[in-house]
Amino acid sequence: MEHGACERPAFPPDAALVKKIITQYKTVAVVGISKKEDRDSYRVAAYLKNNGYTIIPVNPQADEILGEKCYASLADIPFAVDVVDVFRNPSALPGLADEIAALKLRPKSVWFQLGVVNNEAARKIKDAGIDVVQNLCIKIEHARLA
Repeated sequence: MEHGACERPAFPPDAALVKKIITQYKTVAVVGISKKEDRDSYRVAAYLKNNGYTIIPVNPQADEILGEKCYASLADIPFAVDVVDVFRNPSALPGLADEIAALKLRPKSVWFQLGVVNNEAARKIKDAGIDVVQNLCIKIEHARLA
């Protein structure tokens, strides 16, 4: 089966977990962030930054986005982050899940944005003891809960 929006999340979003992530976690690595202001990844990161979150851009093709130092990969971030917010093609997620599971400084949660579902990757992340949310927008959920 093709991974993507047509796939149903094996772990449906848990309202209590979503609320915990939105209200308690404040450091967000944004994987796949674009330098282009018209892209969802850029707009979501800007929204989070404007609402008190520390954002850490992860994009190997940029030095800085939204005034923040950009890292080429999650492994390059020298400190722990609370949330990894993922803007990547669902087919890239199993490899990203392996990278996340191998991190010495693991995040508390991984968030796959709206339209991003990959149950194989989600299972790997959960098996590593990390909470996972699929197919929801962190910006929309923050606005709903704030």
